[in-house]
Amino acid sequence: MRDELLMISRTIDPAVLGERIRTARLRAGLTQAQAAGTGMSVGYVSRIESGQRRPDPELLELIAAAVGTSVDELLMGIAPDRLIELQVELDHAELALVTGSATQALEIVDRILAEPAVEDLPDLEREASYLRAGALEASGDLQSAILALEDLADSASGDLTWINGLTALSRCYRESGELGRAIEVGNQASRQIEELGLDGLDESIRLSLSVAAAYYEQGDVDYAARLCRRAIERAEAMASPVAKAMAYWNSSAIESMRGNAAAALPMTRRALAVIEASEDARNVARLRTQLGIQQLMLDPPEPAEALDVLARAAEELTLTDAGPADLADNQLAQARARFLLGDTDTAREQASETAQAVRTSIPLVAADAYALLGQIAAREGALDRARSQFQEAVLLLSGMGADRSAAQLWFELAGLLESVGDTAAALDAYRRAAAATGLTAPVSRRATPVSQH
Repeated sequence: MRDELLMISRTIDPAVLGERIRTARLRAGLTQAQAAGTGMSVGYVSRIESGQRRPDPELLELIAAAVGTSVDELLMGIAPDRLIELQVELDHAELALVTGSATQALEIVDRILAEPAVEDLPDLEREASYLRAGALEASGDLQSAILALEDLADSASGDLTWINGLTALSRCYRESGELGRAIEVGNQASRQIEELGLDGLDESIRLSLSVAAAYYEQGDVDYAARLCRRAIERAEAMASPVAKAMAYWNSSAIESMRGNAAAALPMTRRALAVIEASEDARNVARLRTQLGIQQLMLDPPEPAEALDVLARAAEELTLTDAGPADLADNQLAQARARFLLGDTDTAREQASETAQAVRTSIPLVAADAYALLGQIAAREGALDRARSQFQEAVLLLSGMGADRSAAQLWFELAGLLESVGDTAAALDAYRRAAAATGLTAPVSRRATPVSQH
C-alpha cells in the first residue's frame, strides 16, 4: 500500500470506511459471510461495516479484493480511474480559463465540485475552488468571486496558491470599489507571508503591488509610490525577472495616473520586454494596453501609434482569461485614440459599448466612457447631447466613494461642462473633485472665538 494510503488508513473515520465497504459489498452482491471468507469472522465484518472497528492495512487489502474494488476507492471514496478523469477535467477547465473561456471553465469546475466524492479529496477540491473563483472574477461576477475567495482565505495554508488567492481577493475588493477592504486583506496577508518566510517570492511582490494600487485609488499617492519603490528594490535583490517586471509595471501605472506619462513609458516598455519573454499572455496584453494609454497621455499625444498598440493588445486579450475590466480599459482607450484621430463615428460606437457593458459592474470606467461621449458630442456641436452624456457620468460618480480616480474624472468633467456652458454643473463638479481628494473648505478665522482679556 502506498504511503499516502497508509496514512489515510490510520486516520480515516471508521464510520465512513465501514459504509464504503458495505456499499461495495452490496454492489458486488455478496453477503457478509462471503466477504469474510476465511480471513476473518462474519461478526468482525459486521463491526467494520458499522464503524466499530478500523481494519489494519493488510486486512483492508483482503476486504477490497473480496468485494471487488480497490483500496484507493475504499479510502478515498473514488476509483483511481475516476480520480484521473477529474484531474484531466480540472486541467481542461484551467486551459479554458487561460484561453478566455471563463463561462466554460466555470461550468466544468461546478460539475467537478458537485461530485460527492470530491469532498474526500481536499487537494483536488481546493484547486477546483480557487479555479472557480478565478473564473467568476474573469466573467465579471466580482461579488461571487469575493465570497469564494473569502472562504478560501480562512485557511492559511501558507503556499503559493493561498498567496495568489489573497492577491486575487485584494484585487477584487479594489475593482469593486472596496478600497479599505483591499488594503486590509493585503496588509494582513503580507504580515502572514513574512511570518511564514515567503516574502522572497514573486507572488508576495505581486500582493504588495496590488495593495499599492489600492492605496493609490484611495488617494494615498506618495505611500503607494513608496511601496512600489520598495517592491523594485526587493525584486532587484531577488534577481527575479518576473518580480522586476511587475514592480516596474505598477510604478509606471502610478506615474501615469499622476499625469507623468513621459516618465511612465520607459518603465512600461522595460516591464513589457520582460513579460513578453514569459508565458503570461494575459499580462502581456494588459501591459500593452497600458502602454497604449500612456501614449495617449503624452504631450502631444501619439494616437496613431497608440491605436496600433491597443489593437494588438485587444487581439491578445481575446485569447486569454481577461476580465471585463481589462477589455473595457482597452476598448475605451481605442475609442479615445480614434477620437483624437478624428474618427468620431467609431469612437462613439466603442465608447457607447463600453459604457453599457460596465455601467453597473465598473462605474468609474463607465463614467469615463460617458465623459468621452460628451466630448464627441461637443466636438460635433450637439451641446444638449454633450450635457446629457456628462450628466450620465456625474450620476455614476455620485454613487461612488471618494478616491483619487473619481476626483480626477470629476475635475475633467468640470472642465468639459464649463466648455459647453453649463457653469453651475461645472462648479459643482469642481467642488466634488476637491471633496473626493479629502479637501474641505477652510474654517474662517473670523468665525473662531477670540478670548477677551
